[in-house]
Amino acid sequence: MTELTPQKQARLARLKFRAWHRGTREADYMIGCFFDKFHAGWSDAEIDLFETMIEEEDVDIMAWALGTQSIPEEYRGPLMDRMMKLDYVDIPR
Repeated sequence: MTELTPQKQARLARLKFRAWHRGTREADYMIGCFFDKFHAGWSDAEIDLFETMIEEEDVDIMAWALGTQSIPEEYRGPLMDRMMKLDYVDIPR
């Protein structure tokens, strides 16, 4: 992980908000929990990729993670492979 500058802190704070405010509870849990669990270890390139990916439609992101829709080439790789494991989702009860 690279240095956590004030600019990077602000960027991650914006990404956290976007990850947790998707529009549906299911997407919030899937994308928000994923962000919370893994963002601290992401490289700048992974942050860039996640930032781009969360601009996609929730139904598409969820379908890629669930394996019900083909993953676009630009999102294939370790980040999406990790998201597809779904072992990071922690639903409070």
